[in-house]
Amino acid sequence: MTGEWIFQSIAGFSLLSAMSISVYFRHRAEREGGKMARVEGRWLLVLLRLVGLAALLPLLAYLVQPAWVAWARVELPTWLRWVGAGGVMLMLPALHWLFATIRNNISPLATTRQGHRLVTHGPYRWIRHPLYTFGSIFFLSLAVMTGLWWLAALMALGGIGLAWRTPREERHLLAAFGDDYRQYMARTGRYLPRLR
Repeated sequence: MTGEWIFQSIAGFSLLSAMSISVYFRHRAEREGGKMARVEGRWLLVLLRLVGLAALLPLLAYLVQPAWVAWARVELPTWLRWVGAGGVMLMLPALHWLFATIRNNISPLATTRQGHRLVTHGPYRWIRHPLYTFGSIFFLSLAVMTGLWWLAALMALGGIGLAWRTPREERHLLAAFGDDYRQYMARTGRYLPRLR
């Protein structure tokens, strides 16, 4: 494909940037944040990470040589691929914003950390789970930009896992913050801003 290297470059840069942001803030939370209040949901975390790995391998192959993953790609119009590239690039500052907002409260499990604080500013002012929203937009945009239907399909599978995990996560937040979290739930949307 003509100019495929441009999309490969954007995909490589954005994937490396997003992973760097995530790893930095998650590592810092593990180092400086409190211990997990309870250890629960490890099997779902392992499953989600396996799905992520299954999605990442063809994406890495695309970065090296798109022909290697021709089986996992569909031909999309160039204009649509540029829309995907725009979505990917817009999500990089959004991801940094959400991680910088939640700081050491980020948790790999559905449970809270000891000393966890209720975060209701930044993107959390409108959405209770902006990581799931921004991450979904990022990977859907990446799938459109690269034409990898495989990535979109596995993202949908991961989305099912996150939809199953979210109510459990919110139960822990309700237990930790009680009425404050109940009021927060009443004024915010789970994945999208609440329309009034």
